[in-house]
Parts: sequence; structure tokens; C-alpha cells
Amino acid sequence: MLRRTWLVFSQAVTVALAVLFVVLTLKPEWLPRGPAAGGNAGTLPTPTILQAVPVTTSTTSAMAAPAAGYSGAAKRATPAVVSIVATKMAKRNPHAEDPRFRFFFGDPANQPQQQVGLGSGVIVSPEGYTLTNNHVIEGADEIEVQLPDGRQARARVIGADPETDLAVLKIDLDRLPVMAFGDSPSLEVGDVVLAIGNPFNVGQTVTAGIVSALGRNQLGLSTFENFIQTDAAINPGNSGGALVDTGGNLVGINTAIFSRTGGSLGIGFAIPVATARQVLDSLVRDGRVTRGWIGVEPRDLTAEIAESFGLPVKEGVLITGVLQDGPASKGGLKPGDVVVRIGGAPVLNTMQLLTAVAALKPQSPAVVGVQRGDKSLDLTLTVAQRPAALRRPAPR
Repeated sequence: MLRRTWLVFSQAVTVALAVLFVVLTLKPEWLPRGPAAGGNAGTLPTPTILQAVPVTTSTTSAMAAPAAGYSGAAKRATPAVVSIVATKMAKRNPHAEDPRFRFFFGDPANQPQQQVGLGSGVIVSPEGYTLTNNHVIEGADEIEVQLPDGRQARARVIGADPETDLAVLKIDLDRLPVMAFGDSPSLEVGDVVLAIGNPFNVGQTVTAGIVSALGRNQLGLSTFENFIQTDAAINPGNSGGALVDTGGNLVGINTAIFSRTGGSLGIGFAIPVATARQVLDSLVRDGRVTRGWIGVEPRDLTAEIAESFGLPVKEGVLITGVLQDGPASKGGLKPGDVVVRIGGAPVLNTMQLLTAVAALKPQSPAVVGVQRGDKSLDLTLTVAQRPAALRRPAPR
């Protein structure tokens, strides 16, 4: 009897343990749990996996961190970008004192006697030299520069170069902020740039975009065109302002927009800082910009022209006319020749020819590579100074 009781007991314990094992494995939530230490009665303790504090802290920090921006570049560049107010006194009509003139046209004293133009500029030296556009200050009788720190000063014109639409002003103030020059030749399409100026006279404004294209020309804005195109918003009043890279360095002088409405359409143009520095140095040193000239009438070489002339080259500049007794004529250049090189550098179009010749020093020799029919020639010309009569203001 005792043996049978023990057998039943052991079997019951075995079954109970088996059931407990199954429940613990498959349905642990069926089992009652005691209160957590230090907690309220009847409250289940929080599973450890939900108390992953480092994960929560990391996520919160990431959400609180500011997004990457260009505030550093803006803070570095904006102090050196100024607003320019150019005032031009209206000419008094010689018949203003005639009573009959006043009867028909009114009293000139009640009519505006001055014109005010607004633009921007960039301080580029501690001495107060400031770059801007020629069309901003052209014909002005009085020019006032306003700094972002609230200071104002009269500016005098050191020189202007209508052929690049650049001008240099000078202001006499202490502790002037200066913008560092960047490297415009290293710019690539897609690089981020900031445009800084005073659009519509609303106050200093910073807009961001990218370099949309390089080497834009034949726009009719100036004689020498090699523009940086950007989609950073540029509006009236931005002219003469700064185009800067993400380090806050000057890479261009904003000069024009393509627009059918007068507002920004995302196509703006800036003069590369390499060109601006050349003009700045020449105007400060000599008061004018000296350029080379050879006296030719150029035209882009097309595939049709090359085929009709039976030329072995497909790129270059066709010379359609040569000034009699000019540098090109004296050097042996003839109409029908195709210029393919200037001083060893290839020439692919008319703008490249014009720019390459302008960069030559007057009264210096220059070797010009020419294709004449099926012959390749190297001609040596003595470069002359570009006549002032060829210089024209940029059309606006």
C-alpha cells in the first residue's frame, strides 16, 4: 500500500513539473508575479529591454542638433558687403526760367532734381578699396556707402572699366571688415554659393544656390564676358554684391539677372573674382585697365565654313578682316586665316580670342598659331594697346 502511494505521488509531481515547464516556456504571462522592489503593489516591473536609456538619450540628442547650414560663411562674409547709394543730379533745362515753358511744362522747382541708384559693393582691402559694378555708379555725382554696422561714408571713384562692368571705390574709415578672395577657377558646376547684397533696398540679404554653369558669354552685358551662372536669388540692388563660397570667400561680383519680370527667375550672373582682381590691381595702380589689341575682325569657325574652305581643323576663329597697318597686318595675318592658338594656348571661339589678346601686354611680341588652307603657320605679332574708342559701357 505504501509503495503504491509513493508511486502515485511521484507521478503527480512529475506531471506537475512537466506542466509548469510547458507553461514557463510557452505562456509565462499565466503565472502570477510579485510587486517590484520599491514599487507600488500590483504594478508589473518594466522589462529591462524597455529601459534602454542610452538609445533614448542618443535619439533625443540627434533630434536637438541643428541642421548643417552656411551660417559660418554668412557671418564671415556679410560684414564686408556694403550698400551703395549713387546720386545723380538732374540737368536743369535751359528754358526753365521762360514763363511760357513754365506754363506748358510746370515749374521745374516742383519736379525731381536728382536720380538715386541703389546697389551693393564688397570691401576687399583694409585701405577701403571696394569692388562694385560700373553700372551702379556710372554718371553719379555723389556716392555714399553704408556698412552693415551702421557706419556711412562718402566714396570716391578710383577707376571704372566699362568693358567688364567693374568699378573700384575707396572709403576712408577705420577698422574696416575685409572679404578674403576665393579661387574662382577652381569652381565647378554644382558647387554651393551664397549671394549677398541689398535687393530692392530691403536690407542686407543672403541667398543660397549652386553654380549652374561656367564661362557664360555672348549675353551682351559687357565686352569681356566669362560669367559664373548661379540659381542663388539675385534681384535689383544685388548688383555689385558678393558671390561667396561655403568658406565665406569671394568668388564673384554679382552683376546681372535674366528676367522677364524684373525679379529673380533663378538665372543670375557674376563676374569671376580672377577678372575682378585683375581690374582692381590695374585701376589702383594705373587708374585704368590696359589691354592688348591686334586689329582683326573675328568670327567663330563652324563645321560648314571649315568644310567649304577645305580646312583640316574644325575649331578656331576665322579672321574675316584685318585692319590695314594694324598689328595683325604687319605680322602677316590675312583674311581667311584661322587662329587656333595665342601664345601656345588653344583658341576655340571669338570670346577666347578676345580675352587672350586682351591679356597680352602692349608692345610685347606674341606668337599666333594660324591655319592657312592646308598649312599650319606661327606668326609673330607686336601687340598694340586696345584703343579707348572700342570701349563701351555695358548695356543695361
